[in-house]
Amino acid sequence: MDNLQIPKTIASFIDVVNAHDEQGFLDAFTSEGVVDDWGREFAGREAIKAWSDKEFIGATGTITPEEVTEDGDRVTVIGDWRSTHANGRSSFAFDLDGDRIAKMTIREG
Repeated sequence: MDNLQIPKTIASFIDVVNAHDEQGFLDAFTSEGVVDDWGREFAGREAIKAWSDKEFIGATGTITPEEVTEDGDRVTVIGDWRSTHANGRSSFAFDLDGDRIAKMTIREG
């Protein structure tokens, strides 16, 4: 991650995820934030938390970034995802609203 140019908001988010910090993870999203996990959408803090408890933070997931691209307010990180729920190269696209995440879209990397 050291030689990749990852915007501060997303670098901080990755650190929080890799530390399995549930509160920090939830606080990274806007109040109306959305997670789109391979077409399944989870809108709002309660839905995101329920999803994350099973499949993201609760699955002790870690992201190892390999590529980063920026296009306006969208930052895409492609990297290796490892967790007790799922593993593999994944794409995490983040739509930002200021210093918060409005939407995180997860697809195959």
